[in-house]
Amino acid sequence: MSRPRKSSKSGWRNDKKARSNTNRRNERNFKRELAGESFNEFRQPVFTASHKQQVEKLLEGIGTPEPTPLVPDQFQIEALNAINKEDVLVTAPTGSGKTWIAREEIRRLLADGKRAWYTTPLKALTNSKYLEFSQEFGAENVGILTGDRKENANAPLIVGTTEIYRNQLFDALRTGEQVRTDFVILDEAHYLADQDRGHVWEEAIILSPPRIRLLLLSATVGNAEEFAQWIEEVRGVKVRVINRAGSRPVPLRAAFISPGFQLYPLFNDEGKYNAEIEQFSKKRDYENRSFRERRRR
Repeated sequence: MSRPRKSSKSGWRNDKKARSNTNRRNERNFKRELAGESFNEFRQPVFTASHKQQVEKLLEGIGTPEPTPLVPDQFQIEALNAINKEDVLVTAPTGSGKTWIAREEIRRLLADGKRAWYTTPLKALTNSKYLEFSQEFGAENVGILTGDRKENANAPLIVGTTEIYRNQLFDALRTGEQVRTDFVILDEAHYLADQDRGHVWEEAIILSPPRIRLLLLSATVGNAEEFAQWIEEVRGVKVRVINRAGSRPVPLRAAFISPGFQLYPLFNDEGKYNAEIEQFSKKRDYENRSFRERRRR
């Protein structure tokens, strides 16, 4: 009685194995088919006259401009004059020269034998500023402190994440020592409103001794006066708000890259969404639907 069952079980296993092998072969063939379609699309892009004109307009003027002498804007001069005796909050569009203010004040402090901290919310931005300032002020004068990088920590200019600066403030409270800096730049100061990390900027501002001047930089603070009033309350130091209103000096150019590596402006001449991009979302929907249908077969 047991042998037929054993034979039946063995046959069931062989049948299952055969079906599995067939499915794997079908899957391999199916994947090759998709790869071929994608390759053909890349090798045979279609450029209409209208599309070509749109792309030429999108890329027009892009390049490195001719070098010219720097002439500071009025808001930059006002910020530098105020930072000697007040905290300063600068709100200005990206690319308008907020970092120039910090760089010039750092230059003045280093010449006087003083120290500065430059904080950013991101390690990538910290690394970028570290390289920039090392080239500007000399590698021996610049250090970097992040969660995974520590170099030249005794330098007069330290570039680091805001968390590291905040931690140094906590350490100073525990030991009764002073934080070794005379000036702190809080780049991307609008992170104070971040739900997860905003408390770090709040603690950094509250715990910084009044002797340390603060320069806060941001392109997206919408309530600058209210922000400055809060800083005055918690630090007891006057805060100057410098608002460089207006559009970006270097405008953004938005575009979509298709699966075939074709470039499409995101907006048309009227400033509305470019309807030509819709063809790719429709094609993607069709491909996904076809994929599900073939899988069911």
